[in-house]
Amino acid sequence: MYRTHTCGQLRVTDVNKEITLAGWVQTIRKFGAITFVDLRDRYGITQLLFGEQLQPELDANPLGREFVIQVQGFVQERSNKNRNIPTGEVEVQVHSFKILNKSAVPPFTITDETDGGDDLRMKYRYLDLRRNAVKKNLELRYAVSRATRNYLHEQGFMDIETPFLIKSTPEGARDFVVPSRMNAGQFYALPQSPQTFKQLLMVSGYDRYYQIVKCFRDEDLRADRQPEFTQIDCEMCFVEQEDILHMFEGLIKHIFHEVKGVHYKEKVERMTWEDAMWHFGNDKPDIRFGMKLCNLKKPASVFLQKTDNAALINGADFKVFDDAETVIAIAAPGCSEYTRKQTDELTEWVKRPQIGMKGLVFIKCNADGTYKSSVDKFYSEDKLKAIAEAAEAQPGDLILMLAGAEERTRKAISELRLEMGKKLGYRKETEFKLLWVLDFPLFEYDEEGNRWVARHHPFTSPKPADIDVMINNNPHIEDAAKYLEHPYANIKANAYDLVLNGNEIGGGSIRIFQRPLQEKMFAALGMSEEEAMHKFGFLLGAFEYGAPPHGGLAFGFDRLCAILGGSESIRDFIAFPKNNSGRDVMLDAPGPIDEKQFQELNIILNLPE
Repeated sequence: MYRTHTCGQLRVTDVNKEITLAGWVQTIRKFGAITFVDLRDRYGITQLLFGEQLQPELDANPLGREFVIQVQGFVQERSNKNRNIPTGEVEVQVHSFKILNKSAVPPFTITDETDGGDDLRMKYRYLDLRRNAVKKNLELRYAVSRATRNYLHEQGFMDIETPFLIKSTPEGARDFVVPSRMNAGQFYALPQSPQTFKQLLMVSGYDRYYQIVKCFRDEDLRADRQPEFTQIDCEMCFVEQEDILHMFEGLIKHIFHEVKGVHYKEKVERMTWEDAMWHFGNDKPDIRFGMKLCNLKKPASVFLQKTDNAALINGADFKVFDDAETVIAIAAPGCSEYTRKQTDELTEWVKRPQIGMKGLVFIKCNADGTYKSSVDKFYSEDKLKAIAEAAEAQPGDLILMLAGAEERTRKAISELRLEMGKKLGYRKETEFKLLWVLDFPLFEYDEEGNRWVARHHPFTSPKPADIDVMINNNPHIEDAAKYLEHPYANIKANAYDLVLNGNEIGGGSIRIFQRPLQEKMFAALGMSEEEAMHKFGFLLGAFEYGAPPHGGLAFGFDRLCAILGGSESIRDFIAFPKNNSGRDVMLDAPGPIDEKQFQELNIILNLPE
């Protein structure tokens, strides 16, 4: 055998045992006539002691970093114990060794605090994967996968694979397409999700399906996005929304317990989409802290039907507020003593291109009950006090106000809230807070295309109370400026998102399962009968054969792992990720193919000059 034990296995109870180890040389330390070597494998590190009798052999066959070696020896107790590693009380007195394979000098150090930059480590990803920090991430990913499978198995779910080579139905993100050699001029698409297949499985009577499955979307990348990503994909028959929420609250709590040792006993909060947008500025709010939005000027938006506080800011002849579509404030607790430099830094932060605001207005709510503002010229202290009361600010707080176009301002104040939450220590990696967001709009209106688009996807059912509204109204809009008055603008989706610490980790819906309603949905999205049959005739046909009520949910597996691991990037939890340009720099992919393959596929390249 190459080894009798792993490098993370030996303890004081193994003292005097004769053992064999194999692994990689982590470090070499020479002290006169003896040499210490840290030997590493996936399971840990064991210290080796090469005594004086082995020095001539070591001189003839010197070891280097990342050499693969095998040693035989006896376990003995260490005189200088290392309490930082599980094997730190023992070492192996080596009596013989063999170099199994030498190593070139690695391009970076294989340690947690490596000197390798991101690009270099991705080029040599097979070396980066040896680092303990990366190994822990992949171990966590495996633990989440194992906990998921165990829970769903116990709940009667069946793991069923679905195809990767499917039909292209361009909706939403761009498809990755695959040419077919046997069907010249035709292409498969890689699935953006197994959506229609899992619905077909429900029609087939497999009432509890799941898959931990690869999905593919050809879209621009960022820290939480990859061209290929993994979902925990689930579907159930004969369920209503409450059944889905109960089942998958159980799953996420089970994962918390098994992977993080966290007993999440709190009731998972619920919030409507309208309330999330009104109070937090986005549909995935981080509710680990307060700092809710104060809407001082309500725009003419379909979801904002609340009472605003326009009287507090109107009539002051402050053009920034007067000309703005909306004005929104937050109160940052305990920040009234921010210096001019600190408020200037926040102003520059909101001016960054990714935030896109022109400036920031602030009001200091001093501990002595006075108020100081960057707009003192326009607003009296009584007005500032009234604004502070509307924002629920306390003495010692700092009110931050943004003004501008509705969508940009709401997004910007939401990001500013998160930034202040981070600065003030409210967004702790060790604290987990779940939230269901419910009652999304079923449709969004595309003014450029003068048509409705599905907010979730075209297979999402309306809320039961809105089905008749959808069936009995024509989706066509005569006057684009009056789309908010159309009955479709107020139809709610029977959909739900699960949010963890301000990140959407799962989303799903109760599905349409009756052909007439599904046809009505396709028509509302601007599809002709012919187009609907061409793209989804198989699904419409299946609904003719006793399709049951069904619904499901998909978790973003990579994102869930990243949050549990305390990282902002899903790349840290993928063994072989792509970079921000969608390239695998280790394989140098994508790359060209040879002319023979083009000929077999009947493809002619027409690249721009």
